Amino acid sequence: MAVSFFDQFMTPIYMGVPLITMATVMPRVAFFKPTPQWMTGRTTALQTQFINNATYQLFAPLSAKSHTWALLIISLMVFLLGINLLGLLPYTFTPTTQLSFNMAFAVPAWLATVIIGLRTQPTHAFAHLLPESTPSLLMPVLVVIETISLIIRPIALGVRLTANLTAGHLLIQLISTAVFTLFTTHTVLSLLTASLLVMLTTLEIAVAMIQAYVFVLLLSLYLQENT
Repeated sequence: MAVSFFDQFMTPIYMGVPLITMATVMPRVAFFKPTPQWMTGRTTALQTQFINNATYQLFAPLSAKSHTWALLIISLMVFLLGINLLGLLPYTFTPTTQLSFNMAFAVPAWLATVIIGLRTQPTHAFAHLLPESTPSLLMPVLVVIETISLIIRPIALGVRLTANLTAGHLLIQLISTAVFTLFTTHTVLSLLTASLLVMLTTLEIAVAMIQAYVFVLLLSLYLQENT
């Protein structure tokens, strides 16, 4: 039976246990935990500095009411970052290549921001559906368009994360397959392709980090509209 390149995105099962469960737990083990000591290691200090800078960049433009979401959103960013980076290691599985997994985070987070907007400032929330100075004939059309754009937000969040990681993993597998295929017949061409693979892997590491940040950045923007 021919092996498909898309088989890598199927959820593997080992001894009856889906490995997506282990891949979801691994980020908790990979990151360092705070200690009561006055002096910490360099790695812990760098991790803390990274989290502090990310928190400032995300919540500096937001109102004080939205700062209560800081722990949840930063935890989500670190979780997605760990999953994306660990998924680049050999013989691992990346849960964020599954659309259902990403939608399980995108839909509840987006829905929570909408509910908060409807509870705290309902007039402002409904005002987004109809901009000011809209002609009477265009009012029904604009309401439908704005409603669709509002509903499509969580879908865009999940699809963006899934598509970027899936495309990168698929391209890495295609090029690595070409490297092994060309090694016996065209060694020089195989080495050149391998150098391209190294650069692509570096790019994929950057994409894994950027996509985790973009995911929570868009959530913070949705939160800003509703607080």
